[in-house]
Amino acid sequence: MNIPKEEIIEVVRATRKLTLPNYGNVSAKEYKNETPASAVTEIDQQVEQQLKAGLVKIMPRVPFVGEEFGGDRDSETFWLSDPIDGTGHFIRGIPCCTTMLALIDKGEVIFSVIYDFVNDDIYHAELGNGAYKNNEKISVSERNLQQSYMFCELKPTEVGKKIFDYLNTKSITLQTVSCGFQFILVASGKTESFIVYDGYGQDYDFAAGSLLVKEAGGVVRNFKCDSYDYTNLNFIASNQSVYNELINSEDGIENLME
Repeated sequence: MNIPKEEIIEVVRATRKLTLPNYGNVSAKEYKNETPASAVTEIDQQVEQQLKAGLVKIMPRVPFVGEEFGGDRDSETFWLSDPIDGTGHFIRGIPCCTTMLALIDKGEVIFSVIYDFVNDDIYHAELGNGAYKNNEKISVSERNLQQSYMFCELKPTEVGKKIFDYLNTKSITLQTVSCGFQFILVASGKTESFIVYDGYGQDYDFAAGSLLVKEAGGVVRNFKCDSYDYTNLNFIASNQSVYNELINSEDGIENLME
């Protein structure tokens, strides 16, 4: 598939005219559940509509699916977007919010963009062609587990608590409640891993970042599996060293998932 990368990136970048003036300067329109992280603003909806309108001009036959208004996931090829990931941060003026876009083809993420609009940094990846920040190639770190910083997203179930306790004995664990921001830190080598097991996110939270980490030289796998399916929301996205220590060791993390 011929992907007009620069045109797509410019469509994503153009949404900054909506996001930046309202960063730290907008209120929630509604909440999807009881948590502040579930906030929705009018800007979320406007960004999604602008992305859809811009992309249809470039690739008119590719349908659009967004967090706010949904869409047709049954198409062989479609866009998948979280217009503002980290809306709660966006409202408060905390710089852990991004705009995310992934192109899905035959069940696989083949192109993605994560836009850190606060700092005007564009991250993108294309399957087989690497990962980039503002067109400069990026890569995951080579740190081992003992040296690692790790993001994790786990519900406080019995298994989730066991996994969290296990990870805290192995690494420094972090959480920003913003998947896009966490993925770009792993792909840029600033942190080493992002683990999700029975978490809170959906496909639009994880698809774009999974390709970014993979193309930055990382490993992205579903648990108890040697491959990655973006619709399976339990996964590890990591550098190779940390992956080996967490998955391939005798006391590995998967033993806690039985």
